[in-house]
This record gives sequence, C-alpha cells and structure tokens, in this order.
Amino acid sequence: MSKTRKVVMRNDAGQIWTAEQETPAPKHGQLLIEVHASMVSPGTELGGVKRRRENPGDASQQRAFGYTNAGVVIGKEGDCDEFEIGDRVAGMGGGYALHATYACVPHNLCAKIPDNVKSEEASSIHLAATALHAVQRGRIRIGENVVIAGLGILGQFASQIAKTAGAYVIGLDRLPLRLGIAENAGIDRAINISETDPIPITEEFTRGYGMDCGIIAFGGDATSAFQQIRAMLKTAPDTHKMGRIVIVGGASITHGFAAGLGNVDVISAARTGPGYHDEDYEHGADYPPVFVPWPTQRNLELSLRLMSEGKLDVQAVITDIVPIDQAAEACEKLIQTPNEALGVVFSMQ
Repeated sequence: MSKTRKVVMRNDAGQIWTAEQETPAPKHGQLLIEVHASMVSPGTELGGVKRRRENPGDASQQRAFGYTNAGVVIGKEGDCDEFEIGDRVAGMGGGYALHATYACVPHNLCAKIPDNVKSEEASSIHLAATALHAVQRGRIRIGENVVIAGLGILGQFASQIAKTAGAYVIGLDRLPLRLGIAENAGIDRAINISETDPIPITEEFTRGYGMDCGIIAFGGDATSAFQQIRAMLKTAPDTHKMGRIVIVGGASITHGFAAGLGNVDVISAARTGPGYHDEDYEHGADYPPVFVPWPTQRNLELSLRLMSEGKLDVQAVITDIVPIDQAAEACEKLIQTPNEALGVVFSMQ
C-alpha cells in the first residue's frame, strides 16, 4: 500500500483537480479499500459545482469529494467480520467512498461484489441503491404503468429496476443521449419532451388505464414535471387523479394539494434507505429486520445481485472511463456538454 493517495478535490469556487494526500488509516468499524473505480454523480456532485461557479465562495475552502466506488479490502479495523482482506467490495457514502485511490468506508456501507460484476459497474452502487429505494418507496408492482421524469443515472436505473419489478415504463428527458441510452437498455418508450407532449401518449400506452406511478429523478425546479406526471395518472370517475408520485431527486415543487392535486400519494425517497447517515448503523449497529427489512446495506447487496443477474445494466449508462488524473476534464465534459456523457467512471489503475 502506498503511503499517499490520489484524490479528486473541489473548492467553494467550483474548481476541480486531482491532488495527492497521505493515505488515511481506517477507524473502528471501517474498511480500508484499494479503490479500482469510482463513478461521478452528474446531479448531486456536479450540480453543486455548477451552483458554486454561479455564486463563487472562498477558493481556499476545499475538500475531497465522491460517494460511490469499488475496489479490494486491504485493511479493516474493529468488528468487520463479514469482510476479509482481499474481498472485492463496493462502497458508498459522502466523505467515505471518495474518488480516490484509497478510501476508508464504514463496513455497513459496503457489500461484496459478485465475481461476474466489474469494478466499473459496481462503482455505481450508491446511485443504484438510491434508484432501488425509490422504486421500493413507490410500491411498484407487476403490470403497473410507470413514468420516469429525468433519465440521468438515477432515472436510468429506476427505469430498469421498475421493469424488473414487472412494470411498463415511459421515460422523459430532453437530451438525445439519455433517451438513446434508455432505449438501448430496454425501456418501453423514451420521449423527448422538447419535441413531444407525453400526456396524449398515456391513453394508448396504458390502454386507457392511466399511469399508476411517476418518479421524479432530477433536482431543481420540478413543478412542470410534477404537473405533467399528475396529468398522466389515472382519473377516477369523480374526476380526481389517483396514483403515486415519488420524488428521489433534490426537486423543488410548487403545487396545490387536496382538490388541487386529487387523491395522489406524494412520496419522498431519501437516499439509499434506512441507515445512511446513522453513524452507529454505518459502523456496525443493525436494525431489527422485522421492523426494517430493507436497510441500506441490504439495498446495496440487492443492487449488486441485480447487476450480476443481468437485470441492472450498468454498462448501458457508462459513457466514459478515464484515469483519475483526468478527473477535472471528465467533470467539465459532464458540466459543459451533458449530451456527450452520462456515466463517467474514474479508473485508479
């Protein structure tokens, strides 16, 4: 193990670069991972960078970033008995699963990678588990009709997982690259909302039933997407709309409720499920399975199983694999030309 690590940094002025730091030692309940790959989140991570560029802060305020990676366990501290040195693992968590050659990650935020899953695929684990949790929160069942607004990485994964659950899925976006990726991954219909109003398509797509559920998978002002999904939901004989809308992106929505919305369930899906940001859970405590059947670590394990079984196609969303030394340029591509890249992976080898 090297005494130093490469790590991707950002500051409050929105600048990104790769630096060299001392390799940290794991704390109690953590694994030391030799990272092979990490994936960038175009929304959560780079959305924050764009906002800082619009309103620059103090450039001296800098930090490592990244929250989803994959590699090999080379050290551990405390009670991490379910993992052994040499295990291939995927790790998640802001401040833990960094874009870095070495990272210390709490063991309940890690899961073993199946042999047939590549590190580049497994490095999406935080995003995959977030999408899985959104589908779980939406209570999506076989035969239902689902619309996904926003076909970034989260939306792509949510579309695939909803189809695995047996739903029929429409995806909405404005970027041809993302629409093409969704089509290649097997979505039932991908609609460019810059060119086509999806509302009239609902009648034919659902055979007159209307959509059962919608997922908003992007941040920022999502009022128009919310209104669009509401219009696509089922209509009861009393004219009220019925169905469910899940919000997994960091969206802001202005809309009336009660009669103004109808009998629609609005559901928030926070991150990867119960446990994330509970420091005791992250480092080893557990929740009673009878009360919390799907905590974060189980969602990580299931996400990797879906990848292994070919039910979650991560390769479909990976557009770029670049060395960590080229992280700044790769992030710039995502920020400046979003129709040219989506799933960007940093390779550490």
